[in-house]
Amino acid sequence: MCQTSSSYPPPPPPHSLSIYSLFDALSNWNITRYTFIYIEINIGGARLILRTKLRNKLIMQYSQLSTRICIPHAVSLQPKTTWNRPKFNNEKSTVGHCTRVPRNTNMEKLQSGYLFPEICMREFEHSQKYPQAGLIRLGVGDTTEPIPDIITSAMAEHAHALSTVQGYRGYGAEQGNTALRKAIAETFYRDVGVKANEVFVSDGAQSDISRLQMLMGPNVSVAVQDPSFPGYIDSSVIVGQAGMFQDENGKYENIVYMKCGHENNFFPDLSTTSRTDVIFFCSPNNPTGYAASRQQLQQLVEFAKANGSIIVYDSAYATYISDESPKSIFEIPGAKEVAIEVSSFSKFAGFTGVRLGWTVVPEELLYLNGFPVIKDYNRIVCTCFNGASSVAQAGGLACLSKDGYRALSAVVDYYMGNAGIIADAFASLGLKVYGGKNAPYVWVHFPGMSSWDIFSEILEKTHIVTVPGRGFGPGGEEYIRVSAFGQRERILEASRRLKNLYK
Repeated sequence: MCQTSSSYPPPPPPHSLSIYSLFDALSNWNITRYTFIYIEINIGGARLILRTKLRNKLIMQYSQLSTRICIPHAVSLQPKTTWNRPKFNNEKSTVGHCTRVPRNTNMEKLQSGYLFPEICMREFEHSQKYPQAGLIRLGVGDTTEPIPDIITSAMAEHAHALSTVQGYRGYGAEQGNTALRKAIAETFYRDVGVKANEVFVSDGAQSDISRLQMLMGPNVSVAVQDPSFPGYIDSSVIVGQAGMFQDENGKYENIVYMKCGHENNFFPDLSTTSRTDVIFFCSPNNPTGYAASRQQLQQLVEFAKANGSIIVYDSAYATYISDESPKSIFEIPGAKEVAIEVSSFSKFAGFTGVRLGWTVVPEELLYLNGFPVIKDYNRIVCTCFNGASSVAQAGGLACLSKDGYRALSAVVDYYMGNAGIIADAFASLGLKVYGGKNAPYVWVHFPGMSSWDIFSEILEKTHIVTVPGRGFGPGGEEYIRVSAFGQRERILEASRRLKNLYK
């Protein structure tokens, strides 16, 4: 640990320092500049982060940090001083030079790691423990079926043209290829009047969510569905919209959590929902798989209008909707005055690795002072982004051709067939199953159980990776999310394993 101010009193000598005396010493310091002090210790190879907060509140938290080697009995160092001491346990390095740059305090508020890398880490550890188990991955929602040839051929042709004088192109428009913007508007928004210039092509919905957070800034209040995709909350914390994390309820201060469970038909009770500047809303929802009805979205738009709020509507799974549920927020009258829509080629075109998405910012959407939001978003895009890959955009155009879209619809149907198999497997065990009808996710309820315990039990006994619902917010406790992305034979095998586990 390092200090960046010589105004602090020196710590006790290393040879007399214990954990308890270190805390006593810290508690006697008059610390006014920093919110936290971190001490790192290495106990039997496990890295332990001890975080002491102002007013002497101590929080102990295990961490899998691997960014640096921890020093046993770490002490704070005065500027331009070092502590030479013997190596412990064949230690190869020590804490190096510390700059005078403080860590972003918003990053300090984030809890542990991001959900999906954590799932991948546990998946890797399990595969190392059981290398012959035949692990089935139904956790992270990554597509598995090959991209149709008509689409990859278009990308290959474009890539090859870049090797010719006639076909080479450098930078493109930051907002996206004009032909692709027009194709998106005509394919997905023909009946709702979205114009091509309101479509901003990007490298994916998750990147756009972060750009929208940059657009809104730290001084807005936000509401999220509970449960919901963790990127909304984490980006809100990083940009400075959230307060401290509350261990007692698993929520961040200053963020409104809109309960969306089976008891309220996966739609928030807006009569009791506090007013916020921004409302993040995903339909079909990740993780529950529920698609909001037209009536529900009408209520949401009216709520936003009455409160002067902006809805950030995530429609990344809209192509999976099979009933009469709206596929765009702009199907609702008045939505252009209160909503931004974010969407993606990732899940319906298999572009999770290719990276291509879009955001629609209507010209009618205005700030409090009457300034058009689209102008500020255009500035954000031009400042922070050089445009999506031209190869990816060529693929996007092929996706929206008549033959390309037909081929992709067949892949969507394939995944939804998988969802039906998974849902039937859990339902046959007497469990309540939601989702799997308008989205490639099945949301399974295990009453009274910890979602992480369910995740661990299924992984250990069946070698199937799922996602604990708690990772999507406190409203996800007692649930797991099961992805339908997978090859059919693996889905059928997963069904057999699950039925044998709980029969």
